[in-house]
Amino acid sequence: MKVAVVTDSAAYLTPEQAAEYQIHVLPIPILWGDETLRDMIDINSRQFYERLRNDQTLPTTSQPSIGELEQQVTELVAEGYEAVIVPSISSGISSYYDNLTAYAAREKRLKVYPFDTHITCAGTAYAALLAGKMALAGKEPEAIMQALYDLRETTNVLFMVDDINHLKRTGRLSNASSFVAGLLKIKPILAMDVDHNGQGQISAIGKERQTKRAYEWIATHFGDAIKDKDYPIRATVFDANAPEAKQEWIDDLSKRYPNVTFEGSIIGPVVGVHTGEGAMALIWGRDWDKM
Repeated sequence: MKVAVVTDSAAYLTPEQAAEYQIHVLPIPILWGDETLRDMIDINSRQFYERLRNDQTLPTTSQPSIGELEQQVTELVAEGYEAVIVPSISSGISSYYDNLTAYAAREKRLKVYPFDTHITCAGTAYAALLAGKMALAGKEPEAIMQALYDLRETTNVLFMVDDINHLKRTGRLSNASSFVAGLLKIKPILAMDVDHNGQGQISAIGKERQTKRAYEWIATHFGDAIKDKDYPIRATVFDANAPEAKQEWIDDLSKRYPNVTFEGSIIGPVVGVHTGEGAMALIWGRDWDKM
């Protein structure tokens, strides 16, 4: 069976990754005043964060257009595809997965397999890349979906933001009412409940007064989380327009945990709407490339 993979732009796949694994990417719209901007097409990360600093109007986000997905499916059917795997941004922070599931139920031309990654950015990328790899190897869609569920069970994220008010403003912080961040210089530490028991929501789980201490908290908890694992780990450090900090994290973590494969990615415009500039994150899980 010929299987395609379609994901959304919040995975922040590089063009090279998308091309190598034949992954189709649907842009998520950013609503900014009277403008609708397609993530990473009409606005890139540098442009986004520069405007975020200077614009009095703050942006919000929508979700990938089901109409665009339907058009993509039309093209896939014409190319002889019989199924499509769709790893999506977490249902805990977007309604896209629910709409995707409704669309899958009525699409009759090929079989649509929605997959809720319960995460975003590199976590969604892991799922898309694994699906792409397996599809190119000729695996059946049911086997790909099972591998994605297995991968999700091992996937985690910890991140910190400079200003938690962005998450509060956009309604993406599940425990906003219980988290007081009014004190100056507080670095909130956040996580998402990714596994099958979770809903892919963001919650604040700690706070530190200094960036270095917040990083140390994340690095230590990461080490504790992976120390007894019997499978290879891949981890991605990603940043909201803080590339120097990202490289410092990668360098330090690589020294501390030499058996882990570390790489870098970005918190691009759509996710940056909710985190603000300066956010730093670490996502890790079983190495998708060794599954």
